[in-house]
Amino acid sequence: MRNIPFGKPIIGEEERRAVMEVLDGPQLVHGPRAKKFESNFSSVLGGGHAHSLASCTAGLHLAYVFLGLGEGDEVIVPAQTHVATAHAVEYTGAKPVFVDVDITTGNIDLNLVEEAITPRTRAICVVHYLGLPLDMDRVNELARKHDIFVVEDAALALGAKYKGRSAGLLGDVASFSFYPVKHITTAEGGMITTKHEHIANKFARLKAFGYDKMVGERVVPGLYDVDMLGYNYRMNELEAAIGVEQLKRLPALLQARKANDSVLRRELRNVPELQILSDGGGDFEHAHYCMVVVLEDQLASHRYEIIEAMKKSGVGVSIYYPGPVPHLTYYRDKYDLSNRAYENASRISNNSIALSVGPHLDSEDMLYTAAALKSAIQEVK
Repeated sequence: MRNIPFGKPIIGEEERRAVMEVLDGPQLVHGPRAKKFESNFSSVLGGGHAHSLASCTAGLHLAYVFLGLGEGDEVIVPAQTHVATAHAVEYTGAKPVFVDVDITTGNIDLNLVEEAITPRTRAICVVHYLGLPLDMDRVNELARKHDIFVVEDAALALGAKYKGRSAGLLGDVASFSFYPVKHITTAEGGMITTKHEHIANKFARLKAFGYDKMVGERVVPGLYDVDMLGYNYRMNELEAAIGVEQLKRLPALLQARKANDSVLRRELRNVPELQILSDGGGDFEHAHYCMVVVLEDQLASHRYEIIEAMKKSGVGVSIYYPGPVPHLTYYRDKYDLSNRAYENASRISNNSIALSVGPHLDSEDMLYTAAALKSAIQEVK
């Protein structure tokens, strides 16, 4: 029996050495490694400005703080996403307006977005679900038409591209996650990116208490002013040091994910009980965070039995996500959403299993995963 964990960070001697260099040095925060990580990250994306942060959620929050959102404002978000996408809106007092998703991709259904726009709509947050980018030409056209801001939740989309342009530079602002099982990791942490210099300059201060002078800019140590409400959202030097080394691995990590996805998709393509979400192609370059398979309705009632059978075979799986965000208790009760079906988001959340294509695995692991899933399906049938 194989042991196939759903996720596992790829950490080597380079990362360990980089961390020890920080620990042996004089600075754990406010140092050069965070700046280097930011510069290198911008280079990987192909331009723009980047600021390292404590988390991806912090980046989403800062996007809405920059906009000055508050009570009475609205932000359109997909119903199928991690709860952080909506929480970041809630932090400001604004209201997340949930829109159902496309059943073939899991991305927000752009045919439904325009009817959700009201005079109170200030922004739309698009989530590149599992690393598949949206049709950003359509998104930006809607945004220009209605004068609204575009935020990319790129937590799972490092390496994704639309028409050759990197996710993270497709809207006004984007936020990435470096949680341990993401495309790269800094243990915890995130990165906020933007094409706009004036927005980037504001983020530099918002993430650091609203200081008017950063540590290296102060003529007299400890002397600064604060003329805005800021946050303690910085990334420390230990995390940044890991990030610098992780970025060097990114091309190989992405290639491994793509290769694993190809094998697993081939092996499961003709299983009649499964719908595999789109892998993009053409203008849409997938980042292959994981593969989600949606079980046919009759089989879906046996999902947990299938998951248990795969677990017994040594195959780690997950669910992305445990339910449409508007059906989670906090949002359901606060906004009285119990009667809203969000049909496609519900089907993906309630009927699906997420399979790993991570770079800690290889083609033999993919063959084993596919065989375990097929066997589990036959077992419950």
